[in-house]
Amino acid sequence: MALQLIEVTADHGHVDTLVALGEQKNALDVYADERGEMDRCLVRYVISTKRSQELLDALQAAIGAQENWRAVVLPIQASVPGPEDNARPPADEVARRFSFASITVSREVIWNEVTKGARLDLNFLILTVLSTITAGIGMLTDNVAVVIGAMVIAPLLGPNLAFAFGTAIGDRTLMFRALGTNVVGIILALFFSYVIGAFWTGALESPELLSRTVVGFDSIALALAAGAAAVLSLTTGLSATLVGVMVAVALLPPAAAVGIMLGSGNLAAAGSAGLLLAVNIACVNLVAQIVFVAKGIGPRTWAEKKASRPARYINVSVWLLLVVVLATAIWFARETEGVAEGQGFASPSDVSVD
Repeated sequence: MALQLIEVTADHGHVDTLVALGEQKNALDVYADERGEMDRCLVRYVISTKRSQELLDALQAAIGAQENWRAVVLPIQASVPGPEDNARPPADEVARRFSFASITVSREVIWNEVTKGARLDLNFLILTVLSTITAGIGMLTDNVAVVIGAMVIAPLLGPNLAFAFGTAIGDRTLMFRALGTNVVGIILALFFSYVIGAFWTGALESPELLSRTVVGFDSIALALAAGAAAVLSLTTGLSATLVGVMVAVALLPPAAAVGIMLGSGNLAAAGSAGLLLAVNIACVNLVAQIVFVAKGIGPRTWAEKKASRPARYINVSVWLLLVVVLATAIWFARETEGVAEGQGFASPSDVSVD
């Protein structure tokens, strides 16, 4: 059982309420230090990570209106004795383990994590440029190891997850910030890959590059899996590094392929790569928002939930409609390509550009 340490500082008059909340939420240990200065108290809770969100919500409801309080959430690497040594978990805890909607990381921890990824700063710009150049050269030279290296440093996971999370909790500020960061990242990737394609003098025959100009229904499945895995890794507290690579695979190479093909003058291949990029962006955001909602992540109060519900429905509906339109475009492109091949014409992916 994963544990967290929650430390709450507040006015001394709240100490009984804070202790009672810890006992009510089945904290494994509650300690109150009333010896603080300036009529303050410190209450520490050792609690299961799966129950930390319930305790934080209860704290917000009880003393959230007060300005002079703060809660700090810290991970616990080990506990002696372990939580399994104290007692057998209750029936509701066992049921919670098999409930998909249970959150293992608190809303506040997730918010702190995703806001870092939505930040448009110098590091994001530099990493986007470097990963685009690396991916472009790797695809042009058919060097798989270089392309994978570009995926590792690509920072495109953050703004997409932040936008989905902002939609789930009704945080419009976070949504617009993440959307702006994502747009800037895509524009940078397109610009620098366009420059690479304009100055490239070799043939554009690399399988790594041409594979990003072919879009099919398997591309939709890949993007949906990437988005779902990213949200699950975030809400369960697992490392998002490998998932970030998976999302980068779905976003950065198609963006770089669009720019390279545009720079070289191959508009047909650029259009196919652009369709793949649009499919991946729509699918990642759609499934990320759905999983956040399915995991029970949303606004805290009833009023906030009521105010944010229309925005959530609108966003999911727009992404779903976009995915349907793009899937129809894929089907239409496949049918058109099949007719062209039957009449003896070559498809855009079969044409190399020198």
